[in-house]
Amino acid sequence: MNYVLLALSWMVFYTLHSILAASKLKKIMEGKLGNSYKWYRLIYTLFSLIFFLGIMIQSVLIPKTVLIPKTDLTDYLGYMFAGFGTIIATKSSKNYSLKKFIGLRPSAKKDESLVTSGLYSKIRHPLYAGLVLIFLGYFLFAGSMSAAIHLGCLLVYLPFGIYFEEKNLLKQFGEQYQKYKEEVPAIIPKLW
Repeated sequence: MNYVLLALSWMVFYTLHSILAASKLKKIMEGKLGNSYKWYRLIYTLFSLIFFLGIMIQSVLIPKTVLIPKTDLTDYLGYMFAGFGTIIATKSSKNYSLKKFIGLRPSAKKDESLVTSGLYSKIRHPLYAGLVLIFLGYFLFAGSMSAAIHLGCLLVYLPFGIYFEEKNLLKQFGEQYQKYKEEVPAIIPKLW
């Protein structure tokens, strides 16, 4: 039952993430909040962080069920994947202001431009790719049912998250994003 609740918590988290990031809701909130809307991103970030920490606490409190035995190889692979994932996630945010991303420095949509250089020239969603590697690394290192649920829920959510995020990006950048989408793969880079 604990694992079902953990999976449900992730489903609620990811659902709320997509709903709160939807351009339609943002437009409604902008109309209702007026000038205070500039803090919507910060409130959204704080809400997400608190919810995420709640899921992590929930995960720690579940008695550990081991799925794969811990070995030097699983430790090594776990650290390697999580390390690469962290590097990719960090490099993907290099072109963005952390203060703007979190919501500490509100910005107008007009100030934003489509980033297609660096990691973004190889994959459209390097942050998601980094998260997959981090969660995969954690699963290999921990080998637990909780870690498998974290990874599984992320993998189930990604197609939906990418779909809704790209819908927003197409609305924001139009033909420029459509062309970029046709040329660059979503998460797995082309090796040829």
